[in-house]
Amino acid sequence: MIGPRLRAIIVKEMWAVLRDPRSRIILFVPPLLQFLLFGMATTLEVKHFTIGVLDLDSGFYSHEMIERVAASPDVRAVMRLGSDAALRRAIDHQRIIGALRFPSSFSADIARGGTGAIGAVYDGRRSNAAQIVASYVGTIAAGVAADIRPANGAPSGGVIVANRFNPNLDYRWFTMPGLIAIIGAISAMSVVAQSVARERELGTFDQLMVSPLRVHEILIGKMVPPIVVGTIIATIYVILIPNVFGVPLTGSLIGFYLALMLYLLALTGLGMLVSALSATQQQAFLGMFLVTVPMIILSGYATPVDNMPVWLRAVALVNPATHFLVVAEGVFLKGMPLSVVLLDAVPLAAIAAVTLAAAALLFRSRME
Repeated sequence: MIGPRLRAIIVKEMWAVLRDPRSRIILFVPPLLQFLLFGMATTLEVKHFTIGVLDLDSGFYSHEMIERVAASPDVRAVMRLGSDAALRRAIDHQRIIGALRFPSSFSADIARGGTGAIGAVYDGRRSNAAQIVASYVGTIAAGVAADIRPANGAPSGGVIVANRFNPNLDYRWFTMPGLIAIIGAISAMSVVAQSVARERELGTFDQLMVSPLRVHEILIGKMVPPIVVGTIIATIYVILIPNVFGVPLTGSLIGFYLALMLYLLALTGLGMLVSALSATQQQAFLGMFLVTVPMIILSGYATPVDNMPVWLRAVALVNPATHFLVVAEGVFLKGMPLSVVLLDAVPLAAIAAVTLAAAALLFRSRME
């Protein structure tokens, strides 16, 4: 089914990408290092932080609360503070993420059956970390309150929490499948975005124009290397994610690869548009980042798409990374079957068709 001309252009493009040993290293080693580094570094968990304590009470209940805070596995140290001024200086100089202030009547108010109020001050410059630490402290305070209420004869109750798909709320279970979409996009785009620009820079674009190759054959030949590279990198990730990071692979692997092919085709179309519009490889490289950075931001990897303004949500709908991220997370965590994967892959097929058609029209106009 592959004629001699198409076979020749495929071999030529694969040889152009893989013939240089340094190019092979650049194609496969950085994505692997990025995968390992991102997997260990990209987390919203806050650990090993220092929290300040200004205890003006020195009573039983303030001591109990401080001991439980210090015993938390996420707390590195508890810094004792002597005054409100010392509290402000510690936060100003970022020696602590936050501080707890116990008023002098804290234990006495609880002993009388009242409510003990704890003042909490956090570093708003690190808003995300401050909110997470505040949640940790609130959980500890709720635990202390639950132990105090039965002692005072008050009724006690609780909520049994169960988390679906990620029982222990391990943040790597969310980030690792998403890295297939993010790093895979960068790797595939970096290959295809420079293909036409490389031809122009080396002076071989004119040879393509006078060759017996047809436009669709040239396009197919230039589409093969990014798809091959993207598939190899994604396969490495699929092997490493369950075996190294312990993230379960519970869904349809066939559906995942079908969606991956459509995703890579959509990325190839975008990369061909960038490459056809670029006169040099440097322009193509910068154009690639012009496309990939907004694509990653709008994919839902860093922030949920639902939290974005309405007009940005509309833009995210035409972003191939948005739809493949749903498939990647669903296959790993939700046990997504093949039928559901195919439904979620329909937008990827539509985006791939549009981008490849636009790339073919632009490439044809450039050749003419």
